[in-house]
Amino acid sequence: MMDASLFISRRLRFKGSIAMTSIAISFLVMIIAVSVSSGFRHEVRAGISSISGDIQLMPLNMNIMNEDSPVESDASYLPYVRDMDGVESVVPVVYRAGIVKNDAGIHGVLLKGVPAEYSPYPSPDSLALPVHIPRRLSEIAGIGEGDRMLTYFIGDKVRARQFNVAGVYDSALETDDKLVVYADIADLQRLNGWSENQVSAMEIMLEKRLRSDEAIEAMTEEVGVMVYAYTAEDETTVVASSCVSRYPQIFDWLNLLDFNVLFILVLMTIVAGFNMISGLLIILFENISTIGLLKTLGMTDRAIAKVFLSSSAVLTAKGMAIGNALAIIFCVIQSQTHFLKLDPENYFVSHVPVHLDLGLILASDLVSFAVILILLLIPCLFISRVDPADTVRVR
Repeated sequence: MMDASLFISRRLRFKGSIAMTSIAISFLVMIIAVSVSSGFRHEVRAGISSISGDIQLMPLNMNIMNEDSPVESDASYLPYVRDMDGVESVVPVVYRAGIVKNDAGIHGVLLKGVPAEYSPYPSPDSLALPVHIPRRLSEIAGIGEGDRMLTYFIGDKVRARQFNVAGVYDSALETDDKLVVYADIADLQRLNGWSENQVSAMEIMLEKRLRSDEAIEAMTEEVGVMVYAYTAEDETTVVASSCVSRYPQIFDWLNLLDFNVLFILVLMTIVAGFNMISGLLIILFENISTIGLLKTLGMTDRAIAKVFLSSSAVLTAKGMAIGNALAIIFCVIQSQTHFLKLDPENYFVSHVPVHLDLGLILASDLVSFAVILILLLIPCLFISRVDPADTVRVR
């Protein structure tokens, strides 16, 4: 049997276009804010992981570019680390700082040597000394795919190598002081005079579910304990360092961004709620005679409030749906075209990143919808003040 309040609310027509528009705009702003925040965290975290891994096993002196302190890539503790729950991969890497010289000047770079099977940018086997350079370096140095890149290395003596640019990649952290050039690990091992099992560090990539600040720090401690327990006496002692401790300013910035998004969510929910309160009050004033008539017919204040709350909930849901749809369309366009640009020196990325986290969007919608409905209980108190004798006239 259909509820009388719902039956009446379906047949009453209320003018709530202004309130619904306000709701749509509020949810549009909220979903875009959530998607942009998630996009920043997704892009920046992926960029950090690709540059230095989530956890690094490095020498005690913490200097991964020192030629005199390599670590073993076949250490006895590595099988135990690889078998840990949450560890996705353990990759040997060699780092070396260099200076790129061309007609445009000199530019400091960081060369990162990785095995071919782990390289995010594979090179053709026929190319000698292949490297992949970030787009920022390509722009400021005027070199591109197919060009040669003369690079100097400063140590006990100055060494020079003529690398061949196999490709240009887009970096999530495109700043002038983070120009990472990907090379073959064997080329950098020969440059340092190392054997095949000597590397600068071992980089550990974690599963995506463990890439929060707290999870990374916890896994770093567990890895450190595992390494300490299974390191042989004749092996180099290493320490575990998390990307959170290596890039604290970036993670602090992400946390501040999340706080700002939370503030926007709260603010937009309150704005939408009070706009709906105003809209519902207008609806109630316009239907005073209807309220009086329903009271005359024996309906309670609660049942009458349910009539108007049901109608307001429908308006809110429609506004929420419109706002969500517009926000998703914007996010899809931005992700495909990157038409909104940013300065990577300040924001770490060259465009506004968006990531549609459906779980987070749904949670924001449900919480905001519930808060708005709770706020709508306030104007319903007006119903108890309506006197049928004053509002209903018998002719």
